[in-house]
Amino acid sequence: MEENQTLKNDNFVVRVWRFYLEGFRSMTLGKTLWAIILIKLFIMFFILRLFFFPNILQKEFDTDEERANAVIENLTNPNNSHQQQSQEL
Repeated sequence: MEENQTLKNDNFVVRVWRFYLEGFRSMTLGKTLWAIILIKLFIMFFILRLFFFPNILQKEFDTDEERANAVIENLTNPNNSHQQQSQEL
């Protein structure tokens, strides 16, 4: 009875946290699935980013001001910058 009374007096956030914590503790297959999900997220956001999404602004421009100007230029006049790049090649 005392445990039930304590649960009623707890904060809503604490009760929600305990609900999910107890649910996660009682999972069997769910823990494996969560592990797979976390591994996939790690691969997508850290590993793939390193190899397939290099920081082009960091490589091509020396200062933050040059990077900011390049981004503004590409956002405001995207077609002009592509034409300039193809003429340079």
